[in-house]
Amino acid sequence: MTTRIPGLRLAHLLAIALATLVLGGAAPASALSRVKDLASIEGVRQNQLVGYGIVVGLNGTGDTLNNIPFTKQSLQAMLERLGVNTRGATMRTQNLAAVMVTANLPPFSTQGTRIDVTVSSLGDAKSLQGGTLLVTPLLGADGEVYALAQGSVAIAGFSAEGDAAKVTRGVPTNARISNGANVEREIAFKLNDARSLRLSLRNPDFTTSKRIAAAINDFMGGDTAEPTDPATVTLQIPARYHGNMIRLVTEVEQLKVEPDQTAKVVVDERSGIIVMGRDVRVSTVAIAQGNLTVTITEQPQVSQPNPLSNGQTVVVPRTGVKVDTGDGNKLALVKEGVTLRELVDGLNALGVGPRDLISILQAIKAAGALQADIELM
Repeated sequence: MTTRIPGLRLAHLLAIALATLVLGGAAPASALSRVKDLASIEGVRQNQLVGYGIVVGLNGTGDTLNNIPFTKQSLQAMLERLGVNTRGATMRTQNLAAVMVTANLPPFSTQGTRIDVTVSSLGDAKSLQGGTLLVTPLLGADGEVYALAQGSVAIAGFSAEGDAAKVTRGVPTNARISNGANVEREIAFKLNDARSLRLSLRNPDFTTSKRIAAAINDFMGGDTAEPTDPATVTLQIPARYHGNMIRLVTEVEQLKVEPDQTAKVVVDERSGIIVMGRDVRVSTVAIAQGNLTVTITEQPQVSQPNPLSNGQTVVVPRTGVKVDTGDGNKLALVKEGVTLRELVDGLNALGVGPRDLISILQAIKAAGALQADIELM
């Protein structure tokens, strides 16, 4: 007996430990996100470029020179640079269009890098299909040329018309050129010379910034990160990372943090879209929804006289009126502290549509029972 009891206890303990591991493994994991997805490195960003150019080679779908004077001036200036004098001449071509060219210059782009550009018509051109963009300098906010764009444009839509019908799909006056610009100037940014980094949160929040700083400090083993405001976390570069900022940024970006956010309800009344966060809570409130609907239908009927009579055929009106007072809609009680899912289920049980749901949420907020902010788009 004395030799079997320890064995039984050992087997019992192993079973408990195994059950604990199984239950622990079945527990749902927290909604963790990488720092890379929550914040960006200050200074590492895109820069917008813009330029004015001409698209040629259109099949009669370009600008009308008599209506668009800047297109005519651009054509004359371009031909003069090529040695062709057109001053005083009458030009009626519709095979070119004045366009604005835009692009985003990625961070750390080097000379010779190719980037995509977007081409948008400025005048009354009907379509840019089949056109070619001539050499267009792309300027930055400082007025310097950072890239040159040129190439055949590609549109996502089309337009076709005849004498009595017209079909248009998409926007044929907007086009793109894949790898259509060549970077000519680099933006100097010496990342390895920095002695501190600033992480800019994409969704500013006090709690999230504090959690990011705590995760970095736990990883670094010291107080190197500090949240300076809800949108910024300042990181002092440890001595072991001097000259090797890529390693530091890579390790910091892979840290996992549980983000926090303010309870918010986003409403778009034009499309009837409602988006509610998971932290939305509702205090005890009673809800009733009902409308007075009056439906009037007209169904005229034709009344004909009997055969061989002197009567006339007349149209007799027939009107139907239906009144719906919403008697089937009852008062519903929403208990305190219900979750988002319970709130949605309860409102759906009332047969409430998106439009009425928007009004109900605004009324609940006005009553002080909705513990969330409502943002109207």
